[in-house]
Amino acid sequence: MQSRIDSQKGLTTKQAKRLYDQGLHNTKRKGFTKTIPQILQGNAFTLFNFINIVLAAMVFYTGDYKNLLFLVIAVSNTIIGSIQEIRSKRQLDKMAILSQGLIRVVRDGQIKEVEDDHIVLGDVLLIGHGDQIPIDGKVLTSDSLQVDESQITGETNSIEKNHGDSVTSGSVVLSGSARIVATEVGEDTFVNRMEFEVSRTKKDSDSKMLKTINKIIKWLTVVIVPLGALLLYTKIMRGDDIDQAMLGTVAAMIGMIPEGLVLLSSVTLAVSAAKLARHKVLVRELPAIETLARVDTICLDKTGTITSGKLKFEDVLPFNNHSKDELKHVLGSLVYAFEDDNETSSAIKQAIANPNVNVVKSFPFSSDKKWSGVDTDEGNFIMGAPQFIIENMSKEVSDTISDYANQGYRVLALLQSHKDLTEDLDDAQLLGLILISDEIRPDAKSTLQYFVEQGVSLKVISGDDPKTVSAIAKRVGLKDSDKIVDMTEVPFDADYQELVKDNAVFGRVTPQQKKRLIRSYQLNGNTVAMTGDGVNDMLAMKQANCGIAMASGSESTKGIADFVLINSNFSAMIDVLAEGRRVINNIGSVASLYLIKTMFSLSLTILFMFSIHSYPFQPIQLTPINTFMVGLPSFLLALAPNYQRVTNQFSTKIYNIALPAAMTIVGYVVLIIYIGKAFDFNFVQRATISVLVTGFIYWIALFKASRPLNKVKLSIIVPSIVIFAAIFLFFPSVFSLVDVFTMPIFIPAALVVVTAVPVFIVMSSVVRRILIKINPEKFDDSI
Repeated sequence: MQSRIDSQKGLTTKQAKRLYDQGLHNTKRKGFTKTIPQILQGNAFTLFNFINIVLAAMVFYTGDYKNLLFLVIAVSNTIIGSIQEIRSKRQLDKMAILSQGLIRVVRDGQIKEVEDDHIVLGDVLLIGHGDQIPIDGKVLTSDSLQVDESQITGETNSIEKNHGDSVTSGSVVLSGSARIVATEVGEDTFVNRMEFEVSRTKKDSDSKMLKTINKIIKWLTVVIVPLGALLLYTKIMRGDDIDQAMLGTVAAMIGMIPEGLVLLSSVTLAVSAAKLARHKVLVRELPAIETLARVDTICLDKTGTITSGKLKFEDVLPFNNHSKDELKHVLGSLVYAFEDDNETSSAIKQAIANPNVNVVKSFPFSSDKKWSGVDTDEGNFIMGAPQFIIENMSKEVSDTISDYANQGYRVLALLQSHKDLTEDLDDAQLLGLILISDEIRPDAKSTLQYFVEQGVSLKVISGDDPKTVSAIAKRVGLKDSDKIVDMTEVPFDADYQELVKDNAVFGRVTPQQKKRLIRSYQLNGNTVAMTGDGVNDMLAMKQANCGIAMASGSESTKGIADFVLINSNFSAMIDVLAEGRRVINNIGSVASLYLIKTMFSLSLTILFMFSIHSYPFQPIQLTPINTFMVGLPSFLLALAPNYQRVTNQFSTKIYNIALPAAMTIVGYVVLIIYIGKAFDFNFVQRATISVLVTGFIYWIALFKASRPLNKVKLSIIVPSIVIFAAIFLFFPSVFSLVDVFTMPIFIPAALVVVTAVPVFIVMSSVVRRILIKINPEKFDDSI
């Protein structure tokens, strides 16, 4: 088919439709969100749900069906988690569609933009700087096309492609442009074939919160089942009623399962991702929301963050007796010679008309030679960065460049050579300088100031002239904007860790140097985010703890980013930082509520394996605590505003609240056993007092976990105790409890509730002192 394809006309619309209908078309990139069946499977088929089913079967055997209420809560949690995740998925998928770039193809002699999956076999594609090739194909026409095939060969060197050469899907265009014909599409492309053979590697999540929770879950998975089996066995062997033994075992195992904590974490992150999607931020990995909240250093690529990425042609400065009109004529002949319209070319084209000069040969810009050029009937001309193309620069030219660079201009040089541009250009004569300005984003200054106020250090890493970058950084009020480094002057064996300590603006940075700079910040103990929009940012973004890409950037850059800013607006990261802090702070606080239940259930299970007494609770009796003192308030508190700086005290908060609360509860439950024995209380009366004091201690822990308190939090905490108390007043029998306001249990119940507060306070103080003594750096006394 290739031989019949005209690179200028391409396929007809009719031909493309017929090929598409035959299935000879490309396929969409795999979505980064789970499918709905995967979400349902992930929420339903869990180890804890399997345990719940087994426990439900045990309760069903006893015939005490109201104790199956825990199963309703477990099913509700699964349904809620699935619904929230599906809603978030749909929102994110919509935003993903908006963020996908369109591919330029030639149909009926016209250039059209189509989605990736509408490319058909034999289509002619136009590719240029920064594009990632979506199909396997062959080059029809080439203007100095240079591609990076490192994803295929592992070599990062640029490879020149000429007419007839093959190009492979996944390759990235480093420079030049070309028209290529699609020879393999869909599952036949290299990228898709590889996906069938190997799994895509991902960097490990930096989520400390999720790692801690998963570690707890992993540990509990090992101990819950054997402990439950041992408890049931010992009670039956000691002669307990089998129904009572089963109900006690079920209550113990339900207490040990912190399934709500897993659900809370996933749902909260999913809700945050959906909320960020409404702010035009696409979250590719949910844990990245937490990671960004922990970031203390953001490395900014100037374009797209401080500046809008749009350039404006300002003026030309003639040298060596040339006129402005002459320079503009030459400049026009140069920029109109190429099909790929980068920002510099576009800015110049908006100001200068096409002079319609006959171009014999064109040389697109490449990162290797640092210039672009044309051979015309009127001469050979090149344009590029002065530092790279002007040999033996005079002091006058150097001072002029430095002066304008200090004012924030991007300065390019325009030269004429009497030699062929494929030869050494040592004879090139300076015609003049070109002044280009960057458009600073209106909200750049306020956005960067916000991050500074939040304790985040800001650095600028750019491929532009360091003086230009410094001037722009100074205009937006960036701290230490005068501490600059020209990376072309930094030797390969330099100490980068020292380099990053003393400087804030890095210019003329190569992709490899960007990666080394990011790595050096990390080695210095920083958690680093990197923003970018170009291919040259890919290595650094992959190295960073968190990568942030602009939707206007290259597809390859967006493909490895953790966040994609749909409107290419960096100010949207304020919302991401706020969401991350809310998630970490709130879950870090309420997680202790789930682990109180786990800790005291584990302790009671071990104790009562060696006791002649029955396990002190039945499943139905724990429902008021699980629902109104843990589940409902924790979900509401997790969604409440909380944007304080992250202190990396997630584990410490858990231990400082959960451990003393669990120890207090265990102590009181044991005490109530002996009080009940002295007053001849039956099982239900003892269980009622135990549930009451456990709920009250939970309420005190809820206050402690919610600090600092505010109206929103109080509106959640206060109703929880009111509802809990109402159960004892109006519905005790529903939960297999008795009325505590009747004699003879009223006085013992009142005494344990009143003393619970000072005992909990003393226990908290003791535990905190022990933790501080064990590890004074990790467990500070402020929590």
